[in-house]
Amino acid sequence: MMIKLDVVKIDIPEGTNVIIGHSHFIKTAEDLFETLASSSPSLKFGIAFSEASGKRLIRYDGNDEELIKLAIENCKRISAGHTFVIYIRNGYPINVLNRIKAVEEVVRIHAATANPLQVIVGETEQGRGVLGVIDGMTPLGVESESDIKERKEILRKFGYKR
Repeated sequence: MMIKLDVVKIDIPEGTNVIIGHSHFIKTAEDLFETLASSSPSLKFGIAFSEASGKRLIRYDGNDEELIKLAIENCKRISAGHTFVIYIRNGYPINVLNRIKAVEEVVRIHAATANPLQVIVGETEQGRGVLGVIDGMTPLGVESESDIKERKEILRKFGYKR
C-alpha cells in the first residue's frame, strides 16, 4: 500500500482567521453554525465540512458569503473526509475554540490561526486525510527580557490580562 503526500496552502485574507478541524457527522455544519452564531453578535463566519461517506458532499453554512466561499474553496483543496474549515472575522479563535471543541461531533482541531498555513494531506487508494499542519514560520531565537515585556504589554492591550 502506498501513500502520496500533498501540501495544501490555505488562503487567509487580511483580517480573518481560519480554524481547521476534524468531525464525524452530517450535522457538523449546522452545529458549528449555532455555536458560532451564539458566541458573538458581531462575529462573521463561513463553514465548510467534507462528508466521508454517503453522498460525500461539502456541506456549508455561515453568515458571510465571502467567508462561506473561502471555506468551501479551501475545503475542496484539502479534499479530506470529515474535515471542516471555518473562516472568522470580527473575532479571534481564542474567543470560540472551547465552544467549537465542545460540539459533540468535533474530534480535533488541527489549526486556528491568521498565520501562513499549510495542511499536510496523505492520500491512499481509499481517500485523503489531514496528517498535520505547518502554522506560521520557524522560530528565530528565544525571547529576551524586552521581548517578555513587550509580550505582556500586548496581552494587556488586547484585554487578555490585567
